[in-house]
Amino acid sequence: MNRLLPILPELILTVGALVLMMVAAFAGRRGLGITSWSAVALLIAATFALTGAPSNAGPLFGGLIAADAFGAFGKVIIFLASAVAIIAAHGWFERGTEHGSEYSVLILFSAVGGAVMVAATSLMTLYVGLELMSLSSYVLASYRRGDERSAEAGLKYFVLGALASGILLYGISLLYGFTGTMAFPGIAAAFAREGTHSIGLLFGLVFLLAGLAFKISAVPFHMWTPDVYEGAPTPVTAFFASAPKVAGVLLATRVCLEALGPATDAWRQIVIVAALASIFLGAVAAWGQTNIKRLLAYSSINNVGFALIGLAAGGPKGASSVLFYMAVYVVMTLGAFLCVLRMRGKDGQPLESLDSLSGLSQSRPGFAAAMAIFMFSLAGVPPLLGFWPKLLVFRAAVDAGLVTLAVAGIIGTVVGTYYYLRIVKIMYFEDGPSKLVRPNQAIERMLILAAALLVSPLGYVLIGPLGRFADRAAGSIF
Repeated sequence: MNRLLPILPELILTVGALVLMMVAAFAGRRGLGITSWSAVALLIAATFALTGAPSNAGPLFGGLIAADAFGAFGKVIIFLASAVAIIAAHGWFERGTEHGSEYSVLILFSAVGGAVMVAATSLMTLYVGLELMSLSSYVLASYRRGDERSAEAGLKYFVLGALASGILLYGISLLYGFTGTMAFPGIAAAFAREGTHSIGLLFGLVFLLAGLAFKISAVPFHMWTPDVYEGAPTPVTAFFASAPKVAGVLLATRVCLEALGPATDAWRQIVIVAALASIFLGAVAAWGQTNIKRLLAYSSINNVGFALIGLAAGGPKGASSVLFYMAVYVVMTLGAFLCVLRMRGKDGQPLESLDSLSGLSQSRPGFAAAMAIFMFSLAGVPPLLGFWPKLLVFRAAVDAGLVTLAVAGIIGTVVGTYYYLRIVKIMYFEDGPSKLVRPNQAIERMLILAAALLVSPLGYVLIGPLGRFADRAAGSIF
């Protein structure tokens, strides 16, 4: 039992998901309320279990996973983001025809996969966790069976995801073949011994990072993101932009700094190119978008680029900046998508065009103010909280001697500000009758209010505690 205590959160979610899967199988749509709120309770229980589970137990089960503060940091974000995705789905789907009990079960299994990813210290568990999350995500993307866009999104995600998994698996096989081990410490020892002179190790490194880049939608492996984000149901898109993104970025951080640490000069070049390409493509490609979900898809690509700047910096300070960035990013992104969830027309159908926001400041000033806060925060405009994580990654890059990268990132921030300001301009400066009705979901309003307060200047009180938690988590992998 002492060996199982460090993985208590994963056990709670796994056993709970299996039980709820049986409830969903036998109760059908009648069990929707039970499965949904039970899943939320399980995710909250797993989050609290992290405080009781040892976070310094180190490698477990022969080095397959690790119980450390780094993994605990990622699990908290993943579990809470998953709970929000389940809650948000209640007011969006048509319960009688679309929303079923299996939705929350799929979210739970995906959360378990994300938890395994951020704690993985072996290429084997890395792949198992990633595929557990991906397989659930493929089904979630095509969840609306009668919607052509959702079916297309699921198919594109599955085909390209299978290709990325093959690339990742090929990289894993190369690293295993040339090192004789799948454990991160063993791979690091092989790179320290042979350096970057081994072509096999370098090819394995490149293929491994290419597979991970697809999972976090970093350029040039981003091609699936806008189509999948637009076609998937909006609650699913909110989930894709938060929990799996955090799991992928933190997994890439652990792999680069723990398994590939001695080959920093090799992987840093790849990460820098991916970071700059993601920042500028995510900024420029969003300019002409008229669908808000596609625009937020490019925003997620853009934000991944900034997180990769912190990863390129390396060291405890760089890792801490990545953790801090992803924590704030999830709050901003979930808040923005919760606002998109409330964009309903008079016929009750979801609206996704930017034009539907015209005149919103007159008809629904509170909603417009919340959306403006999230847009300004995503742009990194001070004094909102979104400014702080960008400052941290730039500072980490400068401290690591990557001044040119930091300057390029700052320029990318300015370029990307345009399309965030465009949304604010439409809401506040374009006249027209509002096309949006006022949905009556109190819990969504509470979540939007909480997220808006967190990313407002009031959220600065969290900088100290969150920064210390991020520093301690980053230090646990060094």
